[in-house]
Amino acid sequence: MIRKLLSSVRLQVTLFALLLAGFSYGSTGAHDTVSQQVILHEGSHSEKSFDAGAMIIDHIVDAHEWHILTYNDFHLSIPLPVILIDNGKLVSFSSSNFHHGHDAYKGYKLLTEGDNKGKIVKLSEDGTVDASAKLPMDFSITKNVVSLFISLLLLCFIFISIANRYKKHPDSAPKGLQSILEPIILFVRDDIAIPGLGKKKYKRFMPFLLTVFFFIFFNNLLGLIPIFPGGANLTGNIAITLVLALFTFVITTYIGNKNYWMHIFNAPGVPWWLKFPIPLMPLVEFLGVLTKPFVLMVRLFANITAGHIILLGFMSLIFIFGNMNIFAGYGVSIFSIAFGVFMTMLELLVAFIQAYVFALLSAIYFGMAMEEHHHPEEHTTEH
Repeated sequence: MIRKLLSSVRLQVTLFALLLAGFSYGSTGAHDTVSQQVILHEGSHSEKSFDAGAMIIDHIVDAHEWHILTYNDFHLSIPLPVILIDNGKLVSFSSSNFHHGHDAYKGYKLLTEGDNKGKIVKLSEDGTVDASAKLPMDFSITKNVVSLFISLLLLCFIFISIANRYKKHPDSAPKGLQSILEPIILFVRDDIAIPGLGKKKYKRFMPFLLTVFFFIFFNNLLGLIPIFPGGANLTGNIAITLVLALFTFVITTYIGNKNYWMHIFNAPGVPWWLKFPIPLMPLVEFLGVLTKPFVLMVRLFANITAGHIILLGFMSLIFIFGNMNIFAGYGVSIFSIAFGVFMTMLELLVAFIQAYVFALLSAIYFGMAMEEHHHPEEHTTEH
């Protein structure tokens, strides 16, 4: 049973991640470099002001390079491929040619400020931004896309190795990763799929529920690792959560039976004047169909992003107070690190809870879409 589920999961993970990568292209945010977090005041080489807001935003949004370290004028980052389509012309080069957003290349520049911060724009002949030109279509392999493929390889490696062990030793006790993940798989089956879908229908949706659960859970954990290959805010990217919610929405719409659609457009027990001639209740019910995936999208995005912001906010206090007084910085660092450790532990719990809630609500929506109408039995009362 578990072996078949794992085989289906690894196939779905591959297709799942490829589609997510397509939606991630072009959804880049600000340029992720710590050099933008320190603003040098004009005419001064020593006075520096730490911009906590810029630092936090730069770390939670997507970027065209994977920043590793910045120390004074030394910048260490992993350059990523830039792929643009400009007026039907394919343009590709390495993001290292932008030199962390300081230089232009081939008539294109990565903006580090303004309304189009983090976007690649076209320059005119005099080197200024061409306001009349449309933004080129950006299909670059960004930080979040790389993180997506890393998680894809990790999930495939884990599930393929576990599935192979089930094939070779079907009757032996689980070992290693198998012993760790098997209880989680059974948890998804017994506490998510069966309660939401019933024992007769849950097997049909187990591969999807396992895929979405482990995809969210693993990427939540990777986002808590501060160094490469962790640190990307993948599940805190609204483009990613949008695709996840769309999967649930499409499946729910496809499997919806006659009873499901009847309760939306012609709900029984509702007064006729709420349905005709002005379809007030059908409109409300239809909006409910659309708000369900919207809530899924926003809940995951907001919770993961908020966790990163709070954690980075605690770390920012060290530099804010350090700029005021070096001893204040050291003093605050004790509390900031302590709260940071606490928030990290809390985020580990949130990483699991958010994966659980997303899979649970998806299972509930599927169950509601397939629920059969039960006519109340007529009972006779003996007098």
